Amino acid sequence: MIPNTVRHASAAFACLVFASWAAAGEAPASSPPTGPKQTFHIYLLIGQSNMAGRGQVAAEDKTVHPRVFMFNRARQWAPAANPLHFDKPAAGVGPGLAFGKAMADRDPSVRIGLVPCAVGGTSISKWMPGAKDDATGTHPYDDAIARARAAVEDGVLRGIIWHQGEGDSSAQSAPLYGERLAAFIERLRKDLGAPDVLFVAAGLGDFVVSRNAEAGVVNQAMERLAGRVKNYAFVNSTGLKDKGDRLHFDAASARELGRRYADAMARLTKP
Repeated sequence: MIPNTVRHASAAFACLVFASWAAAGEAPASSPPTGPKQTFHIYLLIGQSNMAGRGQVAAEDKTVHPRVFMFNRARQWAPAANPLHFDKPAAGVGPGLAFGKAMADRDPSVRIGLVPCAVGGTSISKWMPGAKDDATGTHPYDDAIARARAAVEDGVLRGIIWHQGEGDSSAQSAPLYGERLAAFIERLRKDLGAPDVLFVAAGLGDFVVSRNAEAGVVNQAMERLAGRVKNYAFVNSTGLKDKGDRLHFDAASARELGRRYADAMARLTKP
């Protein structure tokens, strides 16, 4: 537990304390961050490896924001720092932390809670009730629902960000992706009891599309849902770079993608 003396410190002092914890590689739990429930905005982070993040962690990725928290593996709140996800040992820098910081900076009156649930290598078929990912021994959809339900006991679910599609960039799956994603969003909202929750999807990187035309079909499907699915936005990944493997965003690009997610989420909140 974070000591009361820390929890009631000024934002400036708290920032220094959290930074020292991060530098030491520690992530003290808080249950939950203090403040009104309605001002603790929670966001669910789901998808496959580019949401989980595979970028190299640098000092800036360990620098915490005094109003941005992560729901860790033990389902406890802690100051958010990369890697947020824990799907595989390769987890690194993804878009989630930059997204959370950008959302916090937009509104000084709120705290941001990030619920990381991405699982690398998963196709959209693994994001169905009961589906198991054999590589990690997890149930991506069921686990995400359970973690989100636990997290919202302390706050309000405000949005979901999604990055997935590399696992469906095939001649068989790509043409079906739009319908499958629309059905997934509907099911997710129903199971979370949040029929109007905001949902932002991001396109696959140029480096994926350049070597696999079916990835372009997946991107088009995601973009077209903007006219069909309520409270939905699409973010493009144009111009972002890979880490040299033609599959995963490098750290700088992952951070930029996070800021693009935040811009789209903010646009969806406007009347």
